[in-house]
Amino acid sequence: MFKRLSHFAPRTIRAKLILAAVVCILVPAAFTLNVYHALTQKAVKQQAIANAENSLELVNGSVTHLLKGMLDIANYIQVNAGLNTYFKLVASGYKEPDPYRKFTDANRVLEQLDSLTVVGEKSYVTVLLTDGSYFMNYSVSDYNPLDLLQEPWFEQLDELQGLDSYWIGAEPTKFKYDRFDHPYQVSVARTLRLANSDIYGYVVVTVMEDQVSDIFSELTAGQEVRLVDAAGRIMADRNKDNIGGMYPVGKQERLGFGAGHGHGHAALETAFISRDDGETRLVAEQSIALNGWRLILTQPYQEATVNISSIFNRVFLFQIISFIVFMAMLIVLVRTFTRPLVRLGKAASAVQRGNLEVRSGVRGNDEIGRLGLLFDQMLDRVKQMIAEISATQARKRTAELKMLQAQINPHFLFNVLNSIRMKVMKQGDLESAKMIGSLSTLLRMTISREEDEITLHEEIELVSHYVRLMNLRQKQEVTLELAVGPEAFLVKVPRLILQPLVENALIHGLTQQAGMIRIAASMERSGLLLTVEDNGAGMEEAKLEATLRRMNDTEAAAERAGLKQKGHFSGMGLHNVMERMRLRFGPLFHVEIRSEPGLGTVIEMYIPHNKGER
Repeated sequence: MFKRLSHFAPRTIRAKLILAAVVCILVPAAFTLNVYHALTQKAVKQQAIANAENSLELVNGSVTHLLKGMLDIANYIQVNAGLNTYFKLVASGYKEPDPYRKFTDANRVLEQLDSLTVVGEKSYVTVLLTDGSYFMNYSVSDYNPLDLLQEPWFEQLDELQGLDSYWIGAEPTKFKYDRFDHPYQVSVARTLRLANSDIYGYVVVTVMEDQVSDIFSELTAGQEVRLVDAAGRIMADRNKDNIGGMYPVGKQERLGFGAGHGHGHAALETAFISRDDGETRLVAEQSIALNGWRLILTQPYQEATVNISSIFNRVFLFQIISFIVFMAMLIVLVRTFTRPLVRLGKAASAVQRGNLEVRSGVRGNDEIGRLGLLFDQMLDRVKQMIAEISATQARKRTAELKMLQAQINPHFLFNVLNSIRMKVMKQGDLESAKMIGSLSTLLRMTISREEDEITLHEEIELVSHYVRLMNLRQKQEVTLELAVGPEAFLVKVPRLILQPLVENALIHGLTQQAGMIRIAASMERSGLLLTVEDNGAGMEEAKLEATLRRMNDTEAAAERAGLKQKGHFSGMGLHNVMERMRLRFGPLFHVEIRSEPGLGTVIEMYIPHNKGER
């Protein structure tokens, strides 16, 4: 069965993309349409919760700000050093003998109490001391502060600790001139204590209840908010008849929990559907962190969801139309977008057959365009690399051939040289015997070694024999100075890299006359720095530039090295050494030549470490 189905499977990337796109659209679309209706109801409830949360969050911020303002007034009186000192003095029974000072002190306290409520909502502040003294920002004719002692909640203040507060819920207004316009009031009380925690006074801050309920009027039509205490008794409501009563709880259907926004207020704790007497309402509750009271928002469920349901119905119709239009557009776009891929596939097939001249010609600012450009550039680079590898291999074979041509049967040569040396010594010509011995040692180190690399001290020993042999040849001797760090002696280097440089210094720098050649070697962070320096004639700037150009022109340098160095000891000049080093170490190897007329020439070579060395 699978074999039969495989015959109908798409074989091109274009057909596969179209089929995948159609499947990826149709399957989610069908699934979405099937579950959309069920999810709509849940989404409507969730959105209703979110709307209730937003509305209640605004109310909570305003109510909390109002209640916090009351606490700020109490805090100020409780921690103000000047006021506390004066209140303690009065509560202790001290009588100021100076009537004027007594008046000014009391007046200063009253002014501070008045200043606490100059800005913001109107607040009534009362400070009642244990000796019966009192201070307030209102008239005694409006309310006698000593009447606080008769309130049923007053005795509970003695149980407060430190900065604890006692919140007095909604109660009939005690202030004579505000009873008609403001029937209810809300208060908070704190104690004033000595260092030994004994109470010497009380602070009571009062606001009118309608300062809270006026905040509720800012909500949209149909939304009602009540402030209730922990026992469920209504503390604030726009309908004054409800204040003091218990909040009714109907049959509830739990919806879920909201998330707080971290603004310092309590989070939306719960939301549910309340059904009572055939009426369904959305109810959301939120706690006030300052005193544990709750804000309860109620709204007819139909009003909360009518706009949201209408929106979901329109979105449902729009989705169906969008799926159809999008599918048609997708098929057309896929065919357009995959056209360059088809061209790239044809070009790749041609390259597979061995045609490196073909190019895709695909260009553009998108990924496919860049892929086409990089594909063509890759083919250009492949052709270039093939040409470079061919040229490099040809030069390498040429250098190896020249090395083979320069080799002589070492055993035959050493035996002949030793026979000549012994015969000369028997005849008493020790100078000639010494010359032949140096030549024998030099040749033994040069042509009898099969390794491509030798240690640096072996290369320097070879150069020493070569200089000694040249000094026997010419009338004036050349001094060889060595400045080689101990850690550099055992570093492996290619054979015959110093001898051609020393030979070049002898012949061209010192012109086979007396002078000094200095060889220095030191270890750098990742390689060996070799320096060959002479104090010969040096070079003019033009000649130095010409030498550098010839040295960098590797192919021409290799040809000149083979033509012009045949009369030298090793058959390898400066250009040949540079060519060998570049072939071995690549771009990590570099050389620097400095020369001035009359001051000599300095050649510095940086040789990177081989893998595994050091």
